[in-house]
Amino acid sequence: MKKIVTFVLVLFMLFVTSCGVEAADSEKSSEYQNGQNSQSETEAAMKISITINGNDKLSATLSDNSSSKAFYELLKKGEITVKMHDYGNFEKVGDLPQSLPRNDTQITTKPGDIILYQGNQITIYYDTNSWNFTLLGRVDGKTQAELKAILGEGDVTAVFAVLE
Repeated sequence: MKKIVTFVLVLFMLFVTSCGVEAADSEKSSEYQNGQNSQSETEAAMKISITINGNDKLSATLSDNSSSKAFYELLKKGEITVKMHDYGNFEKVGDLPQSLPRNDTQITTKPGDIILYQGNQITIYYDTNSWNFTLLGRVDGKTQAELKAILGEGDVTAVFAVLE
């Protein structure tokens, strides 16, 4: 009888532990899907603006990685103007004035993702793509349709700056 009770308790503990892990993983997954990555106080402070063609002003929250921190430090020295061209009808891409550290991982982008590509190019996604990228951050509060309308077709000029 003692062995049966012990066996049932062990099974119960395994069940409870695995449910807790699944719930935590599910919360992390849904946070990313909703564009709400967990933010440290440092990350919350790393807000930038992106002005497209002198008209549309977007705000963005940078991620918590060495690439984003280096980008933010670069922007603290002054705004950066990037001429961006359309690529593949899912992103705008342009050259940065200097290379940044890379933290590439295999990801599938979402509309609003700001990506560092090959260490020296910045992209703003208005659709999806899968590749090894470094996620710099995300545009705040814009839908795919809104981003597509703002970024338009053809080339754009984007001015990146620290959001004051």
